[in-house]
Amino acid sequence: MASRFTRLTTSIPKLTRGYAAAPTTIKAPITLFGLDGRYATALYTAAARQNSLDSVEKDLKSLTQAVEKDQSFKGFLENPTITRSTKMEGITAVLKKTGKPNQITENFFETLAENGRLDQTSKVIDAFSQLMSAHRNELPLIVTSAKALDKAALNKIVDSLQKSNLAEGKKLLVSNKVKPDILGGILVEIGDKSIDLTVSSKLAKLNKLVTDSI
Repeated sequence: MASRFTRLTTSIPKLTRGYAAAPTTIKAPITLFGLDGRYATALYTAAARQNSLDSVEKDLKSLTQAVEKDQSFKGFLENPTITRSTKMEGITAVLKKTGKPNQITENFFETLAENGRLDQTSKVIDAFSQLMSAHRNELPLIVTSAKALDKAALNKIVDSLQKSNLAEGKKLLVSNKVKPDILGGILVEIGDKSIDLTVSSKLAKLNKLVTDSI
C-alpha cells in the first residue's frame, strides 16, 4: 500500500482541483530534504502550476504571524491529543482572518490533516520560504548581535557582503537576530556559510589557548 506521503506527492492534482490542468513541468529551484522539505516542494509545485505562488505565500505568512503572536497556537497544532478536524478548523479560522485563502492552500492543509501531519506546519512553512527565496534569487543573511543593530550599521554590513563573492550574485535577504550571550561583536550567517566575529567566540578561543598551555 502506498504511504500517505506518496499519496500526497502523486496526487498533486488534488491540491489544484477546481482549476484547469496546466501541462507545464515545474521544478523546484532547490532540492530540500526531510519530510518538511518534501511537503513544501509538493506545495510549491502545485502553486507554481497555477501561478499562485504569491497567493499561497501570503496565506502561509498569515499563519506564521499567528504563531509568532501566540505561541500557544503552535502548541495547539503540535498537540497529539487534539483531533485533526479541530486543528483544521483552527487553521481555517486563521487563514480567513485576512480574506479568503487560496484554494491550493486549503487543499494542502486538508491533505496534511488527512495524513496526520499538521504538527509539521511550522517546519513546512519554513521550508516553503526557502523555496520562495531561491525562486526570487535571494540568499538569506542572518546577522546575530548582542543587541539590535541600527539601520545604518546593518546596511553597512549588507553592502559589504553584497559586493563579495559570498553573495554569489544573489540579492541578500537580511534579518537581525539578537542574542545577548554572544557579549559583543557579530555572527554572520550567509547561505550555508558563517563568519564568527563574536566576543564570546574570541573568549572561548582564548580560554582554550590558556588551558592547552597549562
